[in-house]
Amino acid sequence: MSTRNLRVDGDRLWASLMEMARIGATEKGGVCRVALTDLDRQGRDLFRRWCEEAGCTVRVDPMGNMFARRPGRDPSRDPVGTGSHLDSQPTGGKFDGVYGVLAGLEVVRTLNDRGIETEAPVELCVWTNEEGARFPPAMVGSGVFAGVFSLDYGHSRADHDGKTQGEELARIGYLGDAPLGHAFGAYFEAHIEQGPILENAGKTIGIVTGAQGTRWYDVILTGAESHAGPTPMELRRDAMAGAGEILAALYRIALDRPPHGRATVGEFRLHPGSRNTVPGRIEFSVDLRHPDGPTLESMDADLKALVARVAAARGLEHEVVDIWLSPPVAFDAGCVDAVRKGAAALGHEAMEVVSGAGHDSVYLSRVAPTGMVFIPCEGGISHNEVENATPADVTAGCDVLLHAMLDRAGVVA
Repeated sequence: MSTRNLRVDGDRLWASLMEMARIGATEKGGVCRVALTDLDRQGRDLFRRWCEEAGCTVRVDPMGNMFARRPGRDPSRDPVGTGSHLDSQPTGGKFDGVYGVLAGLEVVRTLNDRGIETEAPVELCVWTNEEGARFPPAMVGSGVFAGVFSLDYGHSRADHDGKTQGEELARIGYLGDAPLGHAFGAYFEAHIEQGPILENAGKTIGIVTGAQGTRWYDVILTGAESHAGPTPMELRRDAMAGAGEILAALYRIALDRPPHGRATVGEFRLHPGSRNTVPGRIEFSVDLRHPDGPTLESMDADLKALVARVAAARGLEHEVVDIWLSPPVAFDAGCVDAVRKGAAALGHEAMEVVSGAGHDSVYLSRVAPTGMVFIPCEGGISHNEVENATPADVTAGCDVLLHAMLDRAGVVA
C-alpha cells in the first residue's frame, strides 16, 4: 500500500488540542495542569478515553506512565513509540508536551481512517512529570522507565508541601501495575521548538539531532538574622548580599560560552522574610545548559568556585546541592534520517537543530533508537500562557511524525 501522499486530519488534531486545553485553562489562554493534580488526572482520563475509542489497549506502569498500543501484523516486533507529556508548568501553554501526545493519537486515528495495518505495533506514551515543576527533577517518569532513576527514587520525590509522587499517583488513580520498562523498535517525539530558531529561519520542521546537557542545583547560603537598623553593614552576615553578588556573576558563566551557554535562576526563597530583618538564609535554584559535555563540566566547576569564593568573603556557610544531571545527547542517525525523509517527501522547509530543552526523548534515547520533530512556536515563547503555534505548523509536524513512524513500523502491503 502506498502511503506517499498520506496526510493527517489537521482540523481534528487542532480540535483535540483545544479540547484538552480546556482542562486547567487560564485567563491568558494557557494551562495550569501541574503533575499529579486533579487536573492532570482529568487530562489523563480524557486521553485514555480517546485511545480506547481508537481501538488501543491502554496500560499504566507503577510510575504512572501511560501506554496505548495499536496492534501490528507481527505482534512479536517491538512497537514504534511516540508521545510526550500532559503535565504543564504552573503558567504553561497549551502546546508544550500535549502536542506530542495528541499528534501521536492523530497518527493512530489517521491509520484507522485509511485502514492501514502496520507491520510493528504503534504505541502512544504519556510520561509522568516531565516538567519537574512540582516534583524536581524533570523527566522523572521517562527516567524511571529508562533505568536512570529507581522506582523508589521516583515515588519519593516530594513537592514543597511534602507530598510525594507515589502518594499522589495513588490518590489520582494512576499508580499502575503494568511491567516497568519494555523495548521499542524506535521512538519519536513531536514538540514545539520552545525557542526562536525555526521561526527566525523561516523553516516549518526542525530535524532534531540531539539535546543540550542540563545541570540543576540548589544553592544554600546561611548567615545570621539581625536587625536592619542597628546592625552595621560591615558586621552583617547577610545571606541576601552574598546571593546578590553570586547572581551578578552567575550569568557570565553562560555568556562567556556563546552561543549555546545557558544559565537560569528560576526559584528564590529567603528566611525569615521580614522587611526589617537581615536575611539569615537564602535558597535558590540554578539551571546550567550546554550541548558540549566538557564545557558543561567547566560551567559546573565555575559555579561551585563562585559560590565558595563569595561565601568565604562574606562569612557565610554554603552548600551547592546537585539536583540533576542530564548529559548532552545525540539522537539515533536512522531515526533522524526518517524525520529528514518525511519532511522532504512532504515538501516542508526543514533544518537540523539541537534541542535547547530537555525532553522525555533524552532518556528514551538510552534504551531505544530515538528521533524528534520540532515545529515553530510564535516568538519562540514557551513555559508561558501566551505560547502559540499555528494550525498549519501543528499539522505539518504531525504529517512528518506519521511518515517517520511508518518508515520504522512498516506498512502491510
